[in-house]
Amino acid sequence: MTSEPDTLLEFPCRFPIKAMGRNEGDFEEVVKQIVYRHAEPMAGESVRLQPSAQGNFVSVTVTIEATSKSQLDRIYQDLTDCEQILMAL
Repeated sequence: MTSEPDTLLEFPCRFPIKAMGRNEGDFEEVVKQIVYRHAEPMAGESVRLQPSAQGNFVSVTVTIEATSKSQLDRIYQDLTDCEQILMAL
């Protein structure tokens, strides 16, 4: 395990990434495509969907094995650059 400057995480580590947007069409696929460009899904982990109370919005959580802070930075940058994604945590 290694740690990088400016982070308390030790890599590799299990890391959930959550993106929120409007509950429309292919939002889940958009999120998965962005995340999977940079990382493989954790074995045995599924993608979790959580609709809002009114059903207008949805959050998609994808758990990955993060290998570095720079990898996470690239994922979050791509998520925030996507117009369909309103927020990424």
